[in-house]
Amino acid sequence: MFQLQDEHPEQFAALDLGSNSFHLLVVQVTAGRVQVLDKIKEMVRLAEGLDRADYLTEPVALRALDCLERFGQRLRDLPAGNVRVVGTNTLRRASNSADFLRRASAALGHTVEIVSGREEARLIYLGVCHAIEDEHDRRLVIDIGGGSTELIIGRRFQPELMESLFMGCVGLTRAHFTDGRIRPSQFQDALNHARQELEPVERAYRESGWETVIGASGTILAVQDILAALGIGHGAITRSGLDEIRRLVLQARSLESLALPGLPPERASVFPGGLAILSAIFDRLGIERMQASTGALREGLIFDLLGRAQHRDVRENTVRDLVGRYHIDDKQARRVRETALSLLAQAATPWGLTDPADKTTLGWAADLHEIGMDIAHTQYHKHGGYLLQHMDMPGFSSRDQRRLAALVRAHRRKFPVAESMFNGAEGTRIQRLATLLRLAAVLHRNRDSRPLPHVSMVVDEQSLCLSLPDSWLRRHPLTRLDLSQEAEFLSAAGINLRINHC
Repeated sequence: MFQLQDEHPEQFAALDLGSNSFHLLVVQVTAGRVQVLDKIKEMVRLAEGLDRADYLTEPVALRALDCLERFGQRLRDLPAGNVRVVGTNTLRRASNSADFLRRASAALGHTVEIVSGREEARLIYLGVCHAIEDEHDRRLVIDIGGGSTELIIGRRFQPELMESLFMGCVGLTRAHFTDGRIRPSQFQDALNHARQELEPVERAYRESGWETVIGASGTILAVQDILAALGIGHGAITRSGLDEIRRLVLQARSLESLALPGLPPERASVFPGGLAILSAIFDRLGIERMQASTGALREGLIFDLLGRAQHRDVRENTVRDLVGRYHIDDKQARRVRETALSLLAQAATPWGLTDPADKTTLGWAADLHEIGMDIAHTQYHKHGGYLLQHMDMPGFSSRDQRRLAALVRAHRRKFPVAESMFNGAEGTRIQRLATLLRLAAVLHRNRDSRPLPHVSMVVDEQSLCLSLPDSWLRRHPLTRLDLSQEAEFLSAAGINLRINHC
């Protein structure tokens, strides 16, 4: 699938901040060949740090930060564009995740993102598919993590049905084995809990169907190892094998005394919850046999990075899909994009917008700035911002999605300066990108296919001067009025816009 043909070795890294374990994977790519250089895993148990108010407690946060400082040493010399670090369910839930992300990024030396449940599912599927033979059969991929469980049906590298369920081995063990005991009634309660979580999606998955079932991550790999140690299943996970493991788990009577052949000691304290989830999945979905895969989220992150390096960015496909699905005027979007990027080229250095991500994000915002019109023209910028903030967008992290939504929300009418995305250094960056998008949208309001005259711009910290031919402005009185009104909107946001007739 990947054809990186550069003969010079280049390293890429992915770090999965899971609810149970942190997984680091470093690879080297040489002439299209991907070689694993390093795999590091630490069981941080991040989910254990969530209190009843979903606040990540300081002792567990410090435990995680200590781990990230160690990982940071390995990643120190890698360029930012070659590293992806993502947080999953626990950081999606944590009420103080923004503060933790700031501290985590500082400890690691690289930006930490949070991905949505369905984006996590897409990446898991990608990682699993690269770890198995490229067959044409329809496959169901299951990943049981510390805080969530992902179910994905797809064919080859294309996922078709994805869900992220709010249950994981850490959460279920904490909820149903709180006293450290393992009783049949407690296991049954955990099993019923998992069955309830599966009930809303059971029908859709059964109707969609599959030919093979593949499992990933800690719980499933542990089950496979236990069955191999017991000489059961001939390399596969089966119903009868799960029943035998359940019998042995109940015999242990407590988490402290749970010791099974093939079960890593550090996983024993969260294993009963994971086993209950896997048993419920077999029961609800009618699974008889599952194969385990070593590929998972971190491998998916790596191959997603390699796709971006080859200009095969799934986010571009997502944007193109939205343009079609929401009936966006593609010609108008291209006009606005071209002008916005031309203005960015002139403002990039003085405004500190030289990161390649600034150009990419502004271009996508121009592509999608009219997405809200599919709902209603009135306040369509607000409709668009809401859609982009809350829809599933494959390839986009939560932060990238919020940036895009903020730009579309702010591309016309009053500047939403009171919103949190427009605060601090990040807010200044978004405000400046939004200003360029606003000006491009104003200049193309009449949707004329004829090219604009040369537009030059000079900017400093809080002001910009836009120069347009006087003869053109005289022929476009509505644009003159729009620019005058735009100057008022920007002034309220602390930006001084002047129009120079040249």
